[in-house]
Amino acid sequence: MSEFLPIPSDSSLPDQEQSGQPESNERPQLLFNPPIDIYETADGLVLYADLPGVTADDLELQVQDNRLTLFGRVKRKNPDNAVLLHQEYEIGDFVRSFILSDHVDHERIHAKLNHGVLRVELPRAERARPRKIEVST
Repeated sequence: MSEFLPIPSDSSLPDQEQSGQPESNERPQLLFNPPIDIYETADGLVLYADLPGVTADDLELQVQDNRLTLFGRVKRKNPDNAVLLHQEYEIGDFVRSFILSDHVDHERIHAKLNHGVLRVELPRAERARPRKIEVST
């Protein structure tokens, strides 16, 4: 396994009682973990999170003390005059946290949300990139 790979850290989750308050007569919302895929590229890591129904306003990313944390809320959006019969994706508050290695350049982390898929680019720090050293004779 690469030293560069972030380590999932569920220990940073707040108590579930601290999650969002129930809206109207709904039952309390619990935290859930959205699915995450992480790829290593020549330039660093790319993290993908499936977040159907999430807008940029409902999403927050933070980096602190080598920990990347995603917070957000998936809201129920029923079409007018429609009754929900079956639901498979989670509704409510979510959080995911990863411990980053020192090989990630925190200042250049970039995130983009497109059609419910969050893409987070975690560039490799310059000091962690391999450097070819010429040998003179």
